[in-house]
Amino acid sequence: MIKENKRWIYVILGILIMMFLGTVYSYSVFRASIEDTYIVGTTLSGLPYMISLASYAAFMFISGRFIKTVNPKIIIAVGGLLVAFGWVLSSFTSNIYTLTLTYGIVIGAGVGVIYGVPMDVVAKWFPESKGFIVGLVLLGFGLSPFITAPLSRVLIERFGLHNTFLILGLSFGILIPLFGAAFKYPVKEYETQKIKKDDDKKKIKDFDTVEMIKTKTFKGLYLNFIIGTMIGLTVIGLTTMIGTEIIGISEVNVAFFMSLFAVFNGVGRPIFGWLTDNLSSKKAMVVSFGLIFTASLLMIFAGRGNAILYGISLSIYWLNLGGWLAIAPTSTIKLFGLKNYSQNYGVVFTAYGIGALVGVGTSGMIIDILGSFKYLFYYIILLSILG
Repeated sequence: MIKENKRWIYVILGILIMMFLGTVYSYSVFRASIEDTYIVGTTLSGLPYMISLASYAAFMFISGRFIKTVNPKIIIAVGGLLVAFGWVLSSFTSNIYTLTLTYGIVIGAGVGVIYGVPMDVVAKWFPESKGFIVGLVLLGFGLSPFITAPLSRVLIERFGLHNTFLILGLSFGILIPLFGAAFKYPVKEYETQKIKKDDDKKKIKDFDTVEMIKTKTFKGLYLNFIIGTMIGLTVIGLTTMIGTEIIGISEVNVAFFMSLFAVFNGVGRPIFGWLTDNLSSKKAMVVSFGLIFTASLLMIFAGRGNAILYGISLSIYWLNLGGWLAIAPTSTIKLFGLKNYSQNYGVVFTAYGIGALVGVGTSGMIIDILGSFKYLFYYIILLSILG
């Protein structure tokens, strides 16, 4: 009973750590100030965000190879210090390219180093409900902008962009290693006992990474994860500008909406984790792309001042990016086994980096070249149909 209760501590701490890491999703709040401070357009202002997501995916792949052999609290501490260092360095940048290096590569690397650890630990503590519990931990990552978006807006207005970066960096440098110090894996006997109860229902083969990559199932999961990520990260990075440019909402009111969107992004993770667990990966993906298609149609018909359609559509987009960040890890466990999950998901997660680079890059070009955000939603409809 003590172990049954104790394992929930890792879920709570995992949610909190993910909440700190998820500040990367508040980039939309920073973006207008970044454009003004560094005098850049939509394409260049998206560069730090785009590179941070790619760096995050690359370093998650790298750290996934060490999760089994290095103490999880050490990995979290190293990643936390990288995150803090990146924010602090960002406070001293003078142009968009140095910000891309500090915010993009350094912060992204720190997030990637940590990201897989809480998920791997809780999956081992809760092997009987992996999808839901991983989604629950990821709730923190999605809910982060609910707190960090309005907080960052207040900090920017009061202290300026660079001082806000400094405050966030110093805070994360203390809190992330502190909360990570409690993390550890269950003893083998406990894990085996729990897995046996679950495996009595359904036996799943444990694929190693090479075996996994050779399967058609992996290719299908990988391509769909790229598409889901392209759509989600594109919209999240432009949420504020869509609200101000298309709908005509003030930045202050958009920051309020961001809190709502963060809730949907957060709850999308346990919801789609549960759907993937209890239905199938394919059905969960179909539900996601259907919702994205609907949201895009709503935005095409949304006129200036129509804040209701903006709220509904963007909530759906944020819900589904959260959903994909639960569909992908849950599908990796469900289709390829728990034994090599950290290494396997490190490979699967590189799709997230590709989606970030292609999605954010092409969307910025569409807006800059065609001069309207409306064309972006036709592009997203095509992607959802392809998915």
